Amino acid sequence: MRRTLSLIASLSLMMSLSLTALSGQEPGPPPAQTKGQAKVQPAPAKAKAGEPAKEKREASKAATEEEPVVTHHQVHIDGQELKYTATAGLMPIKDARGEVEARIFFMAYTRDEAGPLESRPLLFSFNGGPGSASVWLHLGALGPRRVVEPDEPVIPTPPFRLVENDASWLDRADLVFIDPVGTGFSRAARPELTTKFHSLRGDIDSVGEFIRMYLTRYDRWASPLYLIGESYGTTRAAGLAGHLVDQGIAFNGLVLVSCALDFQGFVFTPGNDLPFLTYLPSYAAAAWYHKRLPADLQQAGLAAVLREVERWTDREYASILARGDRLSDDERHQAAARLARYTGLDAAEIEARGLRIEMSYFGRELLKSRRRSIGRYDARYQGIESAVPTQVNRPSFDPSLAAVRAPYTSTFSHYIRTELGYKSDVPYYILGEGVGRWDWQRQMGYPETTHALLDAMAKNPHMQVLIASGYYDLATPYRAVEHALAGLGLDPSLRKNIVVETYEAGHMMYIHAPSLHKLKRDGAALIDRGLRK
Repeated sequence: MRRTLSLIASLSLMMSLSLTALSGQEPGPPPAQTKGQAKVQPAPAKAKAGEPAKEKREASKAATEEEPVVTHHQVHIDGQELKYTATAGLMPIKDARGEVEARIFFMAYTRDEAGPLESRPLLFSFNGGPGSASVWLHLGALGPRRVVEPDEPVIPTPPFRLVENDASWLDRADLVFIDPVGTGFSRAARPELTTKFHSLRGDIDSVGEFIRMYLTRYDRWASPLYLIGESYGTTRAAGLAGHLVDQGIAFNGLVLVSCALDFQGFVFTPGNDLPFLTYLPSYAAAAWYHKRLPADLQQAGLAAVLREVERWTDREYASILARGDRLSDDERHQAAARLARYTGLDAAEIEARGLRIEMSYFGRELLKSRRRSIGRYDARYQGIESAVPTQVNRPSFDPSLAAVRAPYTSTFSHYIRTELGYKSDVPYYILGEGVGRWDWQRQMGYPETTHALLDAMAKNPHMQVLIASGYYDLATPYRAVEHALAGLGLDPSLRKNIVVETYEAGHMMYIHAPSLHKLKRDGAALIDRGLRK
């Protein structure tokens, strides 16, 4: 079982990276900040005559390290000009004795002149990993600025830039972006405390404490509350909903983007056949997009292809895998031919692999004849592969990750220093640099927070849930969350609170312009439903 859990950790949502602990990681907070407008440098402390400079710097740091930087801006959303206040800073996370154990970095946007706070929805946002900062939802979908992405799924040309986000959610809710400990500028107070926060339970506890602290410090206890998480952030969001409802904090709504509620549905480990079932429709979607399916399926369109593949998967493929060696040769040949029809791969190769197609193998093989691989986070993207033969049956890199990593890193680094006025020499850990081993705290089975979500809905039957998935997502396939929900045994009165939407894009569906605006409409509808309850 230890081997299984190790595989789960390595195959988690950022498994394309090596999330090893870095020996040079700074355990402390970024340098002290001061209040002020954007582009204003903090004033350095001046040591008095005869006073050691180091002691003076430490005193200044202790006095001001929790002071946020506040700036004022405006943005146009759907043709309407909105003025807003941005707050960037560190929130101390303390233990029962009142000692600071970590500092969590956050960026908040509050709309000016929008009426009393108690009537203004408040949306907390984070991404996943574990080990990812909140930058993706921040600069991709929700915030007042967004990264410019090409219209086609290609790796963009530097230099990269930000523009006004006319699909920002700021017209519907105030926004708070949270970087969990080990991401962004967030750090444990001492190196030995790091492991406390890098676990399924520790992560939920610390982010939950941040939310409590934010509600207290900014007087938002009476506001309608919402959560949005992406990828492992959906694991966290479902866990938080179940955890915080017992602490007296109930949410009006949850938005779960590219769900990872039950890891059994997408982690390939020996003896677990479920991912082969949940991934097959996504393989078919990718093959259809790249025109690798037979002519009749290509002409039928994506929706018709998925209906056929989903029906065959549920009615026949599950039984085929369960029978294993009990299949006759003829049955095995027929199954391989059907899988080849739906995936564009070679039937003999599929049969040789026991009728089981792993995601990494599919990503390498689909366009192999063109010396191309496809993206894991978004199968629409193509990567150039070497002409030199290799024995490794996986893509050499993920072109869909390459398409966003540099643009989001460089634009955020510029934005936080210039527009938001938050200056620090401490590295901003954007994706995996600050998190090593992750403790899943599971003795048996696979990590999951599906039942925490069920518990939260039972205790708070007014909570609305939006689940957003991409057809071309090969990291968290859309059928995995459908399978997880089907096994919950939800009461009919609660099931109507869950809305499932699927988008013609990948894991980060918002980098696809039509999906960006659809996600905004779907999110606005969720907020409206939550307010009406």
